[in-house]
Amino acid sequence: MKTSDFDYILPEHLIAQSPLKNRDTSRLLVLDKKTGSISHKVFTNIIDYLKEDDVLVLNDTKVLPARLIGVKEHTGGIVEILLLKEIKENLWECLVKPSRRIKKDQVLSFGNGLLKAICIEELEEGIRVLELKYEGIFYEILEKLGDMPLPPYIYKKLEDKNRYQTVYAKNIGSAAAPTAGLHFTKDLLKQIKSKGVNIVYITLHVGLGTFRPVSVEDVSKHKMHSEFYQISKETANLLSNAKAKGNNIICVGTTSVRTLESIYQKHNCFKEDQGWTDIFIFPGYKFKTVDKLITNFHLPKSTLLMLVSALASKDKILKAYQEAVAEEYRFFSFGDSMLIK
Repeated sequence: MKTSDFDYILPEHLIAQSPLKNRDTSRLLVLDKKTGSISHKVFTNIIDYLKEDDVLVLNDTKVLPARLIGVKEHTGGIVEILLLKEIKENLWECLVKPSRRIKKDQVLSFGNGLLKAICIEELEEGIRVLELKYEGIFYEILEKLGDMPLPPYIYKKLEDKNRYQTVYAKNIGSAAAPTAGLHFTKDLLKQIKSKGVNIVYITLHVGLGTFRPVSVEDVSKHKMHSEFYQISKETANLLSNAKAKGNNIICVGTTSVRTLESIYQKHNCFKEDQGWTDIFIFPGYKFKTVDKLITNFHLPKSTLLMLVSALASKDKILKAYQEAVAEEYRFFSFGDSMLIK
């Protein structure tokens, strides 16, 4: 299977540069994964596809203002870092630009020394392990100095940082938002709950995989970066009950899918767990947990496009994407949504 098999043509003007005024007014393309039939709705219609005792799975990760601009001590050269994941307290894997100039023991300074970082280890693909030095509370300093790490295809400035967070974001640690969840409002979630749908939360901190394209032509040779996940006993029990009774499990976003599939692959059941996953789902994969998926429209040749193609077949997904382009849907992080049912 080739990476080029997952390519499609997208006019640049369809890449959404900013969120809509109201989260739940985005469009919703509904794809039947069995028949391939497509219908066009708005996101508030999502409630019509959820039934009593179904389980809706949300990723409650919260995005760090993880993009920092600073200088190299002594030379004053400008440097940009993106915090990816905390290895242990104050020790972070970071994507660094320009990485070739950041060597072991190099000291970086941010906010006139409010935060300093020492390069501890040089890794591949522009990644460095940095030890952070500061006084006070780290996340307060980060709120002051950091910017939201918007994807490179978004060049407009985000006026409200909260629009790159879901309304249920809770556990801080992501380098990117689980964007399928951006369409939900608190009121819509309340309506869904009132219908008797069980809303449960998992955590997966979105990392480098979001920013990395697939660079190999043979899909099977692509290596995913690991990301931290967590699931509670209560969530595991609700999911187990739903599966036993044949009720639908509806994942919001590919991160929720990857978390549930990782847990089931590891334990052959749902159970309280936490750890790291580098699961890579592409066509040929047999799903064990998810019945329906709410997702956004993904980049050509991306691992996320491969995942949704595994769920609904590559041909059906690419046909749906072709129709979305023709209907001028808005694409990617701040774009419109899709339900695969």
